[in-house]
Amino acid sequence: MPKQQWTVAEAKAKFSELIDRAQRKGPQRITRRGKDAAVLVSAEEWEKKTKRKGTLAEFFAASPLRNSGIDLERVKDGFREVDI
Repeated sequence: MPKQQWTVAEAKAKFSELIDRAQRKGPQRITRRGKDAAVLVSAEEWEKKTKRKGTLAEFFAASPLRNSGIDLERVKDGFREVDI
C-alpha cells in the first residue's frame, strides 16, 4: 500500500514527493508527535470540496420547510438601544 501518512520531518524532507503523491494517490496525512496535524490534498481536490454549490436563495428555495406552512414573521419592534 502506498504511503499516505508522513511525520512532519518526512514531509519537510520529501515535500516534492508528498505533493506528487497527493496529486496521484489522494490526501496525505501529516502527523506531529504521533497525532494527526494536517492533511495535504491536491489543488484539484481542494477546488472540488470547496466549490460553492448554488446561491443562498437556491438553498432556501430547496428547503423542505419552504411549503410546510410554518409562519415566520419578523418582529417589527424597531431598533434596540446600544451603549457604545
